[in-house]
Amino acid sequence: MNKIRKGDEIIVIAGRDKGRRGKVAARAGAEQLVIEGINVVRKHVKPNPLKGVTGGVMEQAMPIHQSNVAIYNKATGKADGVRIKVLDDGARVRVFKSSGEEIKAA
Repeated sequence: MNKIRKGDEIIVIAGRDKGRRGKVAARAGAEQLVIEGINVVRKHVKPNPLKGVTGGVMEQAMPIHQSNVAIYNKATGKADGVRIKVLDDGARVRVFKSSGEEIKAA
């Protein structure tokens, strides 16, 4: 079970974007995340009239490793860890390590 999922609000804990917050837009592979507004690069694109792409320089969010981010706990206003808790009926839910509060699915 992935501890960070699409739609979660995260905070970057390492790298050039350290301290910035954003939402997970997608998972790119097993260990990479694409986050809105984080790790944005300027990419040069060739024009392709068959696909309707105009050329130029565009900004694109690139994947970042999940070890460089932590889930953001709104109650404390800080980064927090995630633990998997098994309920009595066998269901598995994600909870914050600091408070034990369940993380709501986005």
